[in-house]
Amino acid sequence: MGLLEALILGIIQGLTEFLPVSSSGHIELGKEILNVHVKDPLLFSIVVHGATALSTVVIFRKDILSILKELLAFKWNEGTQYTAKIALSMIPVGLVGVLLEKEIESFFEGKILLVGCMLLLTGILLFLTTKAKEKSGEVNFKNAGIIGIAQAIAILPGISRSGSTIATSLLLGVNREKAARFSFLMVLPPILGAVGLKVKDYMELDQLQAAESTNTLALTVGFIAAFISGLIACKWMLQIVKKAKLQHFAYYCFTVGTIAIIWKLIM
Repeated sequence: MGLLEALILGIIQGLTEFLPVSSSGHIELGKEILNVHVKDPLLFSIVVHGATALSTVVIFRKDILSILKELLAFKWNEGTQYTAKIALSMIPVGLVGVLLEKEIESFFEGKILLVGCMLLLTGILLFLTTKAKEKSGEVNFKNAGIIGIAQAIAILPGISRSGSTIATSLLLGVNREKAARFSFLMVLPPILGAVGLKVKDYMELDQLQAAESTNTLALTVGFIAAFISGLIACKWMLQIVKKAKLQHFAYYCFTVGTIAIIWKLIM
């Protein structure tokens, strides 16, 4: 993978991580179209996801600081409860990541037909939000668990993480703004944890193996591109959710998913 390809894939990741169209699915489509071979596709995916996690920290820095202050009060206050809900939502994706790591890695190896089918599924889920009535509910512990299951399913390339978690929240009656906030904050611990574990694995390799297994400069370019485009997309997505325009992305997912399936069947 060259620097230009890393730049393009990083931008794709940053834009599509927050928009409900599946970043992992678009990364796979981008690699197929650009005919890019990544030596360690899961590592590249984790690096660019780490970049968008950092952009989330920047956008929600005030919310994060507020939660941390309330946590340090060591009381069962709003911040502590919110953190507990995020912790609960992490359990499904944590179990899937630990128990099915090898299976997950196999999904990031040019499974374009799978991506196309999962994009259609994402489109259906987003379209269902048009039937959800405007409500002002909070994210409670039950909802947090269900939203966490949606996030675990979104490990599949083509299933949008933000799309599935926000859509699930809306269908559960959660307020739109609160749904987007919880969706973007709940991903931080799993992503940062995955990045930490991957870094640990690579530190355990000898220098020769590490040099042969990855292109550090390409990863850096991808990280920066994903971070900057992620900042833009995150702000945009918050406005989109408030204005209830997710159905437009449903049509996009239907179109791209269908094209991906046809592409794979005729190529």
